[in-house]
Amino acid sequence: MIDRLFRFVQDDLAAFGNADLNDDMLFDVQTITDAMMTTSQKMCELGIRFAMNLLVCWILVQFFYYKKSRRRDYYFTFMIFSSAMLLLLYIMGNVEVGVGLTLGLFAIFGIIRYRTETVPIREMTYLFVIIALAAANGLAPLYQVIGLATDTPHYALITGNIFVMAAVNALIVALIAILESDRLVKHTTTKLVLYDRIELIVPEKREELLQDLENRLGVKIDNVEIGHVDFLKDAAFIKVYYRLGKGESNSVNTITRAKDYVE
Repeated sequence: MIDRLFRFVQDDLAAFGNADLNDDMLFDVQTITDAMMTTSQKMCELGIRFAMNLLVCWILVQFFYYKKSRRRDYYFTFMIFSSAMLLLLYIMGNVEVGVGLTLGLFAIFGIIRYRTETVPIREMTYLFVIIALAAANGLAPLYQVIGLATDTPHYALITGNIFVMAAVNALIVALIAILESDRLVKHTTTKLVLYDRIELIVPEKREELLQDLENRLGVKIDNVEIGHVDFLKDAAFIKVYYRLGKGESNSVNTITRAKDYVE
């Protein structure tokens, strides 16, 4: 059957210019031959994708994000979001869905919690990385149809594709490890201070202001910015820039209201 179809297509193409037919020109031969993945191959593919994605996301969250932020709520969010996104993309990659349905599924994430709460820029960055990794791990090709020249085409796991997917994950982990390292970039954080000695906020007394803040806060200050000034209460908001020590966290430095605090 395949040989007859092959000769039929070759004869038609030759009539339009004596074109030579090769395997690369059979762009839709997979559909013609109806090559199907077995249940064990599908389970193996899903297991590889899920395990690699879960492992890499756990490494990023446990050793880079949570080590500094100590936000258990985002820890839970990143891990669940990553796994759910991977499974969603894997299913969507194996079925035919319309563009409208695809956009609608992703729009769901824009009308839940992430729309009603301001997410810090660091958490947003990690969330984007988590989504990107889920997309790469969920859609990267692992199996390939082989045996097109025979009557028994079938799917086979390509080891090289697994290595490429692993390399993509390793590059992301390495990049984050470098950027999170104190050896490359000194991490500067901020603290909001409601300051009571507003006579020191003038430019002429800047050095005295810095010395007073360092003595009262116990940190080495790099820079300060003067914000809202309340002359009726003799107070001013000051944004203090200083460097974090090794292993220190800055998750509550910009919180000024008790209701903004999250365990």
